[in-house]
Amino acid sequence: MDAELVEKFSDRLWRLNNLYWIVDKSGNPVQFIMNRAQRRLLKAMHNRNVILKARQLGFSTIIQLYMLDAALWNSHLAGGVIAQDRESAEDIFTNKVRFAYDRLPQAIQAHLAPSQDSVRKLTFRNGSSMTVGTSMRSGTLQMLHISEMGKIAAKFPDKAREIVTGSMETVPLDGIVWVESTAEGREGAFYDLVKRARSLQDSGRPLGPLDFRFHFFPWWEEPSYRDDPERAVIHPPLREYFDELEKKHGIKLTPEQKAWYAGKEATLGEDMKREHPSHPDEAFEQAIVGAYYASQFRNLRQQRRITSVPHSPELQVNTAWDLGMSDSTAIWLFQVHGREIRVIDYIEDSGEGIAHYAELLKQRAEERKYRYGRHFAPHDINVRELGSGISRLEVALEHGIRFEVVPRIERQADGIQAVRQVLPLCWFDEEKTTEGVKALEHYRKQWDERLGTYKSQPLHDWASHGSKAFETLARADVFRSAVREPVEVKTKVMMA
Repeated sequence: MDAELVEKFSDRLWRLNNLYWIVDKSGNPVQFIMNRAQRRLLKAMHNRNVILKARQLGFSTIIQLYMLDAALWNSHLAGGVIAQDRESAEDIFTNKVRFAYDRLPQAIQAHLAPSQDSVRKLTFRNGSSMTVGTSMRSGTLQMLHISEMGKIAAKFPDKAREIVTGSMETVPLDGIVWVESTAEGREGAFYDLVKRARSLQDSGRPLGPLDFRFHFFPWWEEPSYRDDPERAVIHPPLREYFDELEKKHGIKLTPEQKAWYAGKEATLGEDMKREHPSHPDEAFEQAIVGAYYASQFRNLRQQRRITSVPHSPELQVNTAWDLGMSDSTAIWLFQVHGREIRVIDYIEDSGEGIAHYAELLKQRAEERKYRYGRHFAPHDINVRELGSGISRLEVALEHGIRFEVVPRIERQADGIQAVRQVLPLCWFDEEKTTEGVKALEHYRKQWDERLGTYKSQPLHDWASHGSKAFETLARADVFRSAVREPVEVKTKVMMA
């Protein structure tokens, strides 16, 4: 082999752009040549990388080719890819890893022929390997790619937690981890990684080997995302959106870019900002797949109803509860004006009894000058405790809270529908109800992994408590105008 050829084969970038074949977006086999976004990722790569991106920019492809190349040209290097489900894992292995390997020059294949070849793993003669699956529970990996982590965290939060605490921990300090995904709501393992990485980026502190570098790739940086402006139909809301991008974020789009966005948005609708974000914050504004109140909150945000909602001293403050013992208890605080429901505050805590929440409400009243009106609780407040034989309704009364009990419903769907009907009447204080709003936006259907579809019942997780408390609000007669006089009790807690 002459010196020039040796030099070329010693260059990773040359190998990536000359040796490998892929299937393009049209389904045709083509020689791989890095695009702009892929080159930018490799140039800025760190030991740990979290990638928030628009769709179809080729990050899964470049990461897997990078890992395959490293396995072929280095001894005893283990690379792993974690996908969201079995179908995705098999697609990655067959159409990216195996496809690229099978089309390498015959001389390279003969020299590095697999010593082990299965449906999800290639082990080469040099001791290196590539494995694709839905989890990586054991062993040590020098490289790990977690594909669509946002979707994994949304559908399988326990699996996402295992990936963070288990799979990532198998990669040594000098190894490389890539976590890439589109966004799936403002909660979960992927959101947390992005949030921490952005904070580090904003701080300007040099990154250590265990720190994640934040990479963001918006749709408008992709040169191919253009269309003919003459064919575009751009409605007034989109024009306002484009104006806002320029004024608030300095993103000035060309007519061709606006035309492409308009065409895509007409198809994707409410999913457009998640699949093709213009800036990082926008990506996480979109509701996760399976969320019950996605369209309602999209409308609330478009109408600017999640904003500053000041407490009105002339109006009473009502509360709506979801009660737990060892579980969390959530309380919404709201005022009613005409047909408006002004949601001004939110409380959530766990492992405490009624006395604790009565004290919290008393503190809020003193700090924020609340004058309480009506208190609504779900039917299970009538359940008597086994030890004392006293119901929580009676305990609450002892602490100055006179509850109105909302009747039990037979079908979960009725409670969800009640919330959907009430949300258009609501205004939420953005600062004081942040955690409650987050719960409502993340309340979603339970995923059935075996059947590959959503179940009819909700997923019971951290979002359930705030959402069930809001069902109490939605099903209560909140517009009834009767006003009680405050009740004075022995504990000196004043609650109506």
